[in-house]
Amino acid sequence: MDDQGRTTFVLHEHRKPRHHFDLRLEEDGVLRSWAVPRGLPDDPGRNRLAVAVPDHDLDHLTYTDADKDIADIGWWEEVDRNERRIVFTLHGRGVPRTYALIRTGSDWLLHLMKT
Repeated sequence: MDDQGRTTFVLHEHRKPRHHFDLRLEEDGVLRSWAVPRGLPDDPGRNRLAVAVPDHDLDHLTYTDADKDIADIGWWEEVDRNERRIVFTLHGRGVPRTYALIRTGSDWLLHLMKT
């Protein structure tokens, strides 16, 4: 949580083994994580594959190394949730944006919601 009691998120950009992004949302004392090969969608008409990966410790929130940078960081709020999707707003370095993670079986789709 940040100093105002809000749950945090980080978007890591990895350069190895293949270029991809990891979206990590703080929840229940860990960072729930999804690998997003092509990054967050920037158009409501495009969905991006999001593959759930193991939870990470909270110390990964600010972790960087030679192959991993922080592409965005801030806090997130849940808008809606059910067993098949999570709708949330990211409040990072830019304008807040609302996304939906939609379960498609073993994987997820990441969708930018229309504002």
